[in-house]
Amino acid sequence: MKVVVLTGAGISAESGIPTFRGKDGLWNKYDPTQLATPEAFNKDPKLVWEWYDWRRQLIAKAQPNEGHRILAQMENSIKDFWLITQNVDGLHQRAGSKKVIELHGNIWKVRCLKCREEYFEYKAPLEEIPPKCKYCGGLLRPGVVWFGESLPTDALEKAFKLSEEADIFLVVGTSAQVYPAAELPFIAKRSGAKLIEVNPEETPVTPYCDVSLRESASTGLKKAWEEIRKYTA
Repeated sequence: MKVVVLTGAGISAESGIPTFRGKDGLWNKYDPTQLATPEAFNKDPKLVWEWYDWRRQLIAKAQPNEGHRILAQMENSIKDFWLITQNVDGLHQRAGSKKVIELHGNIWKVRCLKCREEYFEYKAPLEEIPPKCKYCGGLLRPGVVWFGESLPTDALEKAFKLSEEADIFLVVGTSAQVYPAAELPFIAKRSGAKLIEVNPEETPVTPYCDVSLRESASTGLKKAWEEIRKYTA
């Protein structure tokens, strides 16, 4: 029995990390074209880094919530389990999840535009903005996927393959509006998977779900875990 989970910003909302869409989403307050595109970074890397430094400090103070911990418990209990996330905050790993595919990168990674080295940098706040590469002194950029950029090929191919193979596909806290990640639940459903959703609001995935729970991640995942146990028992 293969269980595959897709998470979005909603699962980290209970840890105090703002979502991007919805009533209080970041993109209602900030213009993504000025903060999360290659063009914005080329124009003003300092401004972009100031925004990411603010987000990194916010995430550094946050703790994994019950939803993150339940998914880590699922991984420990289910032999064939994978977690695909659109989040860049690293909270799944901090909660104990190991089989994690990050579709949109990781905010704690930095990549040098000069020597192309990529590494983790956990200082928050950063010592200088924009930060420089520890290897060559070149300009660093956040290790995340910006608007207009392609998702990492290996991660995306693995996510598509896992979705096709899933017996149970669980969708948690995602608006299901950002492609290609939003396509994964539909791939799983077409391939015969049981589709379970946890989200306080209806999404484009809702009409296709076998079980759809209108709840926050932490409370909804407890019920989703009960449903999954029925299939995996």
